[in-house]
Amino acid sequence: MSNDQTRAPVYEALEKLRRKRVVPFDVPGHKRGRGNPELVELLGEKCVGIDVNSMKPLDNLCHPVSVIRDAEELAARAFGAENAFLMVGGTTSAVQAMILSNCKRGDKIILPRNVHKSAINALVLCGAIPVYVNPEVNHQLGISLGMNLESVRKAVKENPDAVAVLVNNPTYYGICSDICSIVKLAHEYGMKVLADEAHGTHLYFQPQLPVSAMAAGADMAAVSMHKSGGSLTQSSILLTNKGVNADYVRQIINLTQTTSGSYLLLASLDISRRNLALRGEESFAKVMDMAEYARMEINEIGGYYAYGKELVNGTSVYDYDVTKLSVHTLGLGLAGIEVYDLLRDEYDIQIEFGDVSNILAYISIGDRLQDIERLVGALADIARIYKKDSTGMLSGEFISPIVARSPQEAFYSAKESLPVEKTEGRISGEFVMCYPPGIPILAPGEMITDEIIQYILYVKEKGCSMQGTEDKSVNKLKVLV
Repeated sequence: MSNDQTRAPVYEALEKLRRKRVVPFDVPGHKRGRGNPELVELLGEKCVGIDVNSMKPLDNLCHPVSVIRDAEELAARAFGAENAFLMVGGTTSAVQAMILSNCKRGDKIILPRNVHKSAINALVLCGAIPVYVNPEVNHQLGISLGMNLESVRKAVKENPDAVAVLVNNPTYYGICSDICSIVKLAHEYGMKVLADEAHGTHLYFQPQLPVSAMAAGADMAAVSMHKSGGSLTQSSILLTNKGVNADYVRQIINLTQTTSGSYLLLASLDISRRNLALRGEESFAKVMDMAEYARMEINEIGGYYAYGKELVNGTSVYDYDVTKLSVHTLGLGLAGIEVYDLLRDEYDIQIEFGDVSNILAYISIGDRLQDIERLVGALADIARIYKKDSTGMLSGEFISPIVARSPQEAFYSAKESLPVEKTEGRISGEFVMCYPPGIPILAPGEMITDEIIQYILYVKEKGCSMQGTEDKSVNKLKVLV
């Protein structure tokens, strides 16, 4: 197939089908919306009219041979990959497919501990053993940084039997590791490199931004098109480089991905890929300018610190993604989650997340300068009205885990439920995390320390949205018997 990035094969096939007015005696049962008028009122006739089932003219996501195959080939070329897979289970499913494609029970995988829960969930599924490279921490900001190359080198030399290294590129906060050197090192030891690029779609389309995983030579990358790429929520792309058996990867994907792939999601990936291939460089240049402008204006307010390229140190912060508007809030005596809540409840501004000491406003191709001005104005208001003494506030620093069991062994072990305060010294049988960003405070198999207990109680008190535990109120934890 030619590399004609003006085409959108899935979208074109759906339009052709829509014009034919085919009578549906297949699923979905709403039959182009006729059986569910409220759904039509919410989404519109055109949307429900193309919410259709797999059929020969539209191909099949599990075994694509025509329009979906063509769309995936165009995506691979747009992203500089050997192969691309359209994913309708979010980047969670793409991250899990990467790990399941490379790891089996007992295999070691080297990864930073500040990974998304989807990566550790994959270890629960396959039984692989995590070898954590604990990230350095910026104590002022209370955030985890990237993987220091020397720390990775130490982990690789101590675990030469590891099968893969996983890298965040970038982190939620915009921190980039030296992925090119990590790839070179891992490949020297015969290890694959897997990149979680949930927050890195734009790296492929703007040369002034940090290097993308495929350009760095990584073997696989999970890319969240629905975050900065403009596609519908839950749509993602899994990329593979040369030397990866794409047919086997498809089999792994089909173990967990739905057999009823949403054509709304597939079409959104197709159209968004076309948009980025044709206009991405220009669009993300504007995003960079908006984020830098916002950073400058917020730092003029006082009390906030919107950080950027000045964090780069060549090691734990090898590069920085300037499109990320990460703002430290403790200078106001306010936790990030408190500023997050105030922006939503008092100013009708919804940002991406607030943690213990930072907020993140996600700037992308859909933002406008007037929206940036409104955000800056609201933050100035909050600084003026709500500023207080910061004595006794935690910074949210990363707590290094003590891994006592594999995630799979702990998850499936016999457990008992105890009040959080009474779990010190026990092994966790479940996750505890604030979501977003979805990086576990505790994962199955990790030892519970007093420091972790106090941190869980603190973030609960500050209003963080807690997930991962059977107990919805997170008053009790499941621990191994």
